[in-house]
Amino acid sequence: MHSWPRHPLIYEINTWIWLDEMSRQYQRPLTLATLPAAEWDRIAAAGFDAVWLMGVWERSPAGIAIALRNPGLVADFHRSLPDFTPSDNVGSPYCVRSYSVDPHLGGPTGLAHARAMLRERGIRLILDFVPNHVAPDHPWVRDHPDYFIRGSRDDARQDPSSFVEIDDQVFARGRDPHYPAWHDVLQLNAFHPGLRQATIDTLDHIAAQCDGIRCDMAMLLLDPIFHRTWSARAGDPPAERYWSHLIASTRAHWPDFKFIAEAYWDTEWELQQQGFDHCYDKKLYDRMEHGDSEGIRQHLQADLAYQQGMLRFIENHDEARAATTFTDGMHRAAAVMLLTLPGAKLLHEGQLEGRKIRPSVFLARRPPEPIDTDLADFYQRLLAATRCDVFRNGHWTLCHPQGWPDNSSYQHIVCSCWTLGEDRYLAVVNFHPHPAQAHVQLPWDELRGKPWRLADTLSHESHLRAGDTLRDEGLHLELHPWQAQLFHLQPQ
Repeated sequence: MHSWPRHPLIYEINTWIWLDEMSRQYQRPLTLATLPAAEWDRIAAAGFDAVWLMGVWERSPAGIAIALRNPGLVADFHRSLPDFTPSDNVGSPYCVRSYSVDPHLGGPTGLAHARAMLRERGIRLILDFVPNHVAPDHPWVRDHPDYFIRGSRDDARQDPSSFVEIDDQVFARGRDPHYPAWHDVLQLNAFHPGLRQATIDTLDHIAAQCDGIRCDMAMLLLDPIFHRTWSARAGDPPAERYWSHLIASTRAHWPDFKFIAEAYWDTEWELQQQGFDHCYDKKLYDRMEHGDSEGIRQHLQADLAYQQGMLRFIENHDEARAATTFTDGMHRAAAVMLLTLPGAKLLHEGQLEGRKIRPSVFLARRPPEPIDTDLADFYQRLLAATRCDVFRNGHWTLCHPQGWPDNSSYQHIVCSCWTLGEDRYLAVVNFHPHPAQAHVQLPWDELRGKPWRLADTLSHESHLRAGDTLRDEGLHLELHPWQAQLFHLQPQ
């Protein structure tokens, strides 16, 4: 295995649902240990650098029972799976009973086999870590109740939605401070020194089985946020910050291990400073969703180190399917922009085929859907066009299109350049439902003095342009609504 690329492409898979569908396809029960090699080959052929097997840890029977008593959740199950039965609820992957691979998925042996199959193909493995809470039947509840935020019997009587009594002890339910508590999990105390050491040991156990982790709701464990949420119940913050301590301890044993933060509330920069390699870029997603091309360009003017530390996506298991959020042309434009930006990029299983139903993470299966063959062909071309090393390890520059007095449509064009050695690419996206025109000066002095062929790797069209014009006057662009072009520049 080579080192992690600077800008990795990650494929998220809902492991339980995926194996269910593979079992139906091959007409026999399959686990991570028995999945045919052809399926790993299929992932490798798309050019992914890492696979995130979401939801492999042992799920909670107590959490399943709690979910089935929740009318809102059951209604959601029926919305995404009309023929839902209680046996389809296998529990939330974020209500972890044990950081051991669920036997249904193949157990630890199955995961080790899956990792070996990925590594043979040059692909790394990412798993989940849930730092904020655990299931009510996690062993720590019995063996280390001091690891948790505690309450009194009065708390449990007066606020049963936030506190629960288990074996004569009262625990706070896990929560995000902006929403009601989650009923199926108990809140860990990030300030407890014993809990921090136990978490370090857990991370060491996980890191032995994979190459990186996605940390659920990572910003909740930032010391100021945790203190505001739990105040006196948590005690005083330790001298060393939570994530700085944990990440440094893990990297002492696993120096190439990657940390990815699910992060919101403008906490991304702080999490990067404490050691995270990549943080969710929800702000970019929101701007894409609303077609805010000017906001996108402003967002991309941030410091390059910050950009490289982001994780970009237009779909994941928490967001609606891209095929329902974006119109067809907008979807394709967003996908081109996504795969030609710096930082990590995330594609979600089903996104490439145009699935529209987002199943609850509690479910073991999802309804069948037809493949959008045109969209699948588009993604195949896009993945092939962006597979070269320049998009993994190259240098990215945001370009600044220019317009003219009676035409402001240039403001809807987002364009950027990539360079690695002799490789040069220009990505151009009109992120707007109307045509747009602009001039863009390319940033390379070495263009001067020779003609250059601009080959659009998405359409296979090409144009010959003088290097002096490209560098000094600029390339004239005319794009249809939602049109995207990815030019490979080659000297003639």
